[in-house]
Amino acid sequence: MNPADEILDIVDEDDRVVGQYPRGEAYARGLRHRCAFIEVRDAAGRLFVHRRTATKLVFPSLYDLFVGGVVGAGESYDEAALREAEEELGVSGLPRPEFLFKFLYDDGAGNSWWSAVYEVRCELPVRPQAEEVEWHGFLPDEEVERQLTEWEWVPDGRAAYERLRAFRAGG
Repeated sequence: MNPADEILDIVDEDDRVVGQYPRGEAYARGLRHRCAFIEVRDAAGRLFVHRRTATKLVFPSLYDLFVGGVVGAGESYDEAALREAEEELGVSGLPRPEFLFKFLYDDGAGNSWWSAVYEVRCELPVRPQAEEVEWHGFLPDEEVERQLTEWEWVPDGRAAYERLRAFRAGG
């Protein structure tokens, strides 16, 4: 199926479902929907980082600190987190990602989605989806911090990363 044809729940400012539209139309009309962001670390604690393919509907060719994506119509955040993590990493049998918090991402330019942030440890060999991931690596935190100012990152993932740092710092 074409990703633009996937049906999404459209939600209000309180994350209540108010309708359903195909993803392409939801993006074109700036309709608020739901997404899951999963921070993936390997057995050594390194962070999975990747560069999105140029064919992605949103934020093509940018780097991302999370795997994840849209929550399908009728799907829970938890279901989407596990599905998206396994799809993007190219694994099966991943532990269920642990829910951390949720926030409303809104860039003021028509991109708005409720964002559920999760974490998971992946000790399986990854084979990321070629349609989704152009490059990937597990990077130590020090390298991630260096690249935050060098690489061009997806803005919603960057916002989630900053909120995750504050969450872990107790703020």
